[in-house]
Amino acid sequence: MGTDLSLVEEIRSASRVMVRELGFMRATLAGTAYSPSTVHALLEIEVRGGMTAAQLVHTLGLEKSSVSRMVGKLVEAGEVEEVAGEDDGRVKRLHLTAQGMRTVGEIHAYGQMQVKTAMEQLNPSQQQAVAQGLAAYAHALKTCRQGTAEVSNNSFNVRSGYLPGMVGRVTEMHAAFYSKHSGFGQYFESQVATGVAEFVGRLDQPCNGIWVATHNERVVGSIAIDGQDLGNNNAHLRWFILDDGCRGSGVGRRLLEEALAFCDAREFAATHLWTFKGLDAARRLYESFGFELVHEEQGSQWGSTVTEQQFIRSGTQRSS
Repeated sequence: MGTDLSLVEEIRSASRVMVRELGFMRATLAGTAYSPSTVHALLEIEVRGGMTAAQLVHTLGLEKSSVSRMVGKLVEAGEVEEVAGEDDGRVKRLHLTAQGMRTVGEIHAYGQMQVKTAMEQLNPSQQQAVAQGLAAYAHALKTCRQGTAEVSNNSFNVRSGYLPGMVGRVTEMHAAFYSKHSGFGQYFESQVATGVAEFVGRLDQPCNGIWVATHNERVVGSIAIDGQDLGNNNAHLRWFILDDGCRGSGVGRRLLEEALAFCDAREFAATHLWTFKGLDAARRLYESFGFELVHEEQGSQWGSTVTEQQFIRSGTQRSS
């Protein structure tokens, strides 16, 4: 799957800013007298409760000779001690000393202050997007370096039915996304909130369904099938949205698969959806599932001028 070059450059630019602002361009890091690689070594030894120099080489991606010199200096400084392995005395495991534990505690305090101060500039939705996006990107970088590329969306759970808080989260995700991409404001957000709240009151009807994706128990995506409002045995696909930090994870495809499997099982004559022109990634996803563009029209009923598009998937296109 290709990646848009403008997105690549945006990520590279943001990465350079992060490296500078977090202090990685300096000779020392996190308020210590140690280099960035040495600070990382101390943190990894603490996280693992001890490790060998060979494991440190693999984790940090450094040369064996560089790690050997680094470990020697840490031992000499009293931050780390070498302990013979229980099974093989020739294998030396590295453990933090009491002094090393204090140093790592100071590193954590410094790092937490940096992150907390920056995150306070963001709203809760942005904070979640940053956490999810960085975790996914870090994992992707690591798998590329180690040659174990594995794209997984197992950290996301997809569940059906009502979930406490879902009305607010679905509304919040729509408001945040469409405010940024289409300039929609209070009226649009109110319409979404009213619509979702009314719909969940009809989930007792077997022709209606809603699915949400969660990550760490937080709703990060949604999709619904309304089998009542269009009539004539037609399904209305509604409120398909992802939190910014989940885009590209594959969870959107999982949600759409669940919704369309429901439509096929209910044998609707067709499934309709309305969206806005310019959301190209979403359009490609819809078309991959058999949706076809049947109508588009410009309007300003949502607060700014946009082109609405209607897509239809025939009921004869059952999931294989």
